[in-house]
Formats: sequence, C-alpha cells, structure tokens
Amino acid sequence: MTEHQTTSAAFGGSAAAARSMELLWGTKPPPSRGRKPGMTVDRIVAAAIEVADAEGLDGLSMRRVADGLGVGTMSLYRYVPSKAELQDLMLDAVIGDDVPSPLGSGGWRAGLERLARSSLDGYLRHPWLLRMSLTRGAMGPNQTAALDAVLRSIDGIGLSGGEQMAVVQLVTGYAHGVAQQLVDATQAQQHSGLSDEQFRTEFAPLLDEHLTADRFPALEKLWRNEEMGWVDPFEFGLERVLDGIETLVAARGVAS
Repeated sequence: MTEHQTTSAAFGGSAAAARSMELLWGTKPPPSRGRKPGMTVDRIVAAAIEVADAEGLDGLSMRRVADGLGVGTMSLYRYVPSKAELQDLMLDAVIGDDVPSPLGSGGWRAGLERLARSSLDGYLRHPWLLRMSLTRGAMGPNQTAALDAVLRSIDGIGLSGGEQMAVVQLVTGYAHGVAQQLVDATQAQQHSGLSDEQFRTEFAPLLDEHLTADRFPALEKLWRNEEMGWVDPFEFGLERVLDGIETLVAARGVAS
C-alpha cells in the first residue's frame, strides 16, 4: 500500500464492514472460549493506536499488537477478526477523543471552527489517520456522535441536507489537506536532518541565481521582499472557508 492510500474494513466489502459494525456497536458477543484474563477489544485497540502512532500503519500488524500486549498473535483473532476491522475500531476510538460532542456554543461558525481545529489536532497527533477513509468506513458510535454534533451546529441556517454534508466535508477536507502538508514537511525534515530554517538557508542561494525579474517578475519581487509579512496558512485558509460559507448562509437570509 502506498503512503497516501486510504484503508478500512469497508474497502474489503460488505462482510468486513458488517464485522466492524458488530464490534463498534458492541453487538458481537465476546469469545466464550480461549479468553485471556483482562483482555478486551478496547485494550487491543489502545495497543494498536500506540503502535500506529509510533510506526504508522505500515508498522501495524496483529503480531506487533500482540507483542505489545505480551500475548500470542492468534489470541487476538478471538476478539478482532483482522487488521481491517481493527483499523475501523482505532478510527472510532480516536475520533471519540478528538472531536468534541457537542461542539459548544457560539453559533454555526464557531462550531465549524472548532471542528476544523479538532480535526487538524487529531491528524497531527495520529498521522496515520490521513490514510483512513472517513467517507466509506464503518461508522461507530463516536464517529456517528461527532457527525451528529456537527450537523446540529449547522442546523437551521438555511442549508439543505446535501449542502450540510458538503459543508462538513469542506471543513474536514481543508483540515486534512493542511495536516497532510504539515506531516509531509515533518517527515522531510526527519529524512533530511535539516530544519526548515537550515533548508531555506541552503536552498536560497541555489534559487537566487535562477530567479530573475525578467523571467519571474512576481515571484522575484516577493522573494526579495524582506518585509513580506508572514501569514499563518491554516488560520488564513480557515477564515476564507468560513467566510465563503457565511456568504452562502447570508444569501439564504438566515442570521448567523
């Protein structure tokens, strides 16, 4: 699987998704035979999240989780059928930690802002989430509660059901894109051994000799401007996203 491919039990078909739903919603009875004292699905999921946080999804395996728990690999399958279902459980667990429910007071704009910030924080704490599908995964109670909280925060502002879902995808998709850029930058820094400042110091002279005003006038002007004024890309983009939604809401004649 390539670095940015998404994964979940839902990509394995309806049978895998059905198994995930049983585990997520607690409708699957615990194993009656071969149970380990103190072993639970929640404990397995917590151990799997620790592995994924440290090693990414490529480092996650049932054997690796079992090693962390000090049990045999086969014993885990009595609780979780496969890695695919395990990943759906992991996704729902971290969403329960990352997305506040309800989103709080302050109107729809404040609610969507909190959604964007909590989504970004979640992606940065658990970069493997960037490879998980949030649109086709088996929805557990935490993901369902989070979506319900978001929809309640934007209910009654003049948007159709389809538009409400599009707004949710717009805001979370924006956070996803920014998080991917930040994670990629962190990984590049780790691989190169150079901080951002060190990289710019080494890279700038290489670009200087090619960046001429006659060939790249706009970029050359910006590049030479020592007082350009730094803008936080996430904050700037989030405000523009929310401004766009506010324009739509205002056009519907509904007060914020």
